[in-house]
Amino acid sequence: MKTLKLKKTAFNAIHHALGAKMVEYAGYEMPVQYKGVTHEHETVRNGVGVFDVSHMGEISVQGKGSLELIQKITSNDASKLYPGKVQYSCMPNDTGGIVDDLLVYKISKNDYLLVVNASNIQKDLDWITRHNTFGAEVTNISDSVSLLAVQGPKTVEVLQKLTDINLKEMESYTFTIGEFAHIPNVLVSATGYTGEQGFEIYVENKYAAHLWEAIFEAGKDEGIEPIGLAARDTLRLEMGYCLYGNDIDDSTSPLEAGLGWVTKFTKDFVYSGFLKIQKEKGVTKQLVGFEMKDKGIPRHGYEI
Repeated sequence: MKTLKLKKTAFNAIHHALGAKMVEYAGYEMPVQYKGVTHEHETVRNGVGVFDVSHMGEISVQGKGSLELIQKITSNDASKLYPGKVQYSCMPNDTGGIVDDLLVYKISKNDYLLVVNASNIQKDLDWITRHNTFGAEVTNISDSVSLLAVQGPKTVEVLQKLTDINLKEMESYTFTIGEFAHIPNVLVSATGYTGEQGFEIYVENKYAAHLWEAIFEAGKDEGIEPIGLAARDTLRLEMGYCLYGNDIDDSTSPLEAGLGWVTKFTKDFVYSGFLKIQKEKGVTKQLVGFEMKDKGIPRHGYEI
């Protein structure tokens, strides 16, 4: 039986050296935890933690027709974006579900970056290409980009030591490209999926190890720690953020998932007519949260 060769991020050797428990996730070997989920969850809520999220996909959309293509495939209104602004959105499919949820970055006029889920990179690329009747240049740059998410109330305190970019003044869902930890052309984004203040930092793979070392050196007095995927999941769940493949999928509409706020009917997009009718008539199923009153872990697939 042929074993699947897992992809590795540029931080893989560092995770092993730190004794992380490694697992397969979206075709990658990723750290699920270091010191334990509860400890890592609390580290992010009270201090500062660092996640390797380099498995996420990055798709560049450039040239004439780039905005028209993004408007066609995404539910949010990308015409509202300006250079340095990020938008959360989703790509509806043509059966009433969701291809993926994503972030849309406007770098400059006719230059956008789409950040998509790791398990959906090829599916998303195929979907975008299929709808690219606008002549835009669509390029998958995922394998050349490393990404760290630094999250928690002490994040600004730590990261400000490494850059002249005024991080405190950066509004949520904005980004700047500049020098960071003596690395040129770093994309520093005031985003994250924990509900805490934080930043996501995009660099070329060749700078990955240097970036990691610089951040951990800067944060040693603040008790900075590496955080695994398990705590990333508990943190986003605590905030009620959707996880593709878990809370949303090809059979869940944005409205059913509570993503009406990123579904704008000021434009036409894939299957927008159906979704508009669904909004007017009301949904027949709705994503809701439940709270555990007693001790226990509500495992996936448990009956309620």
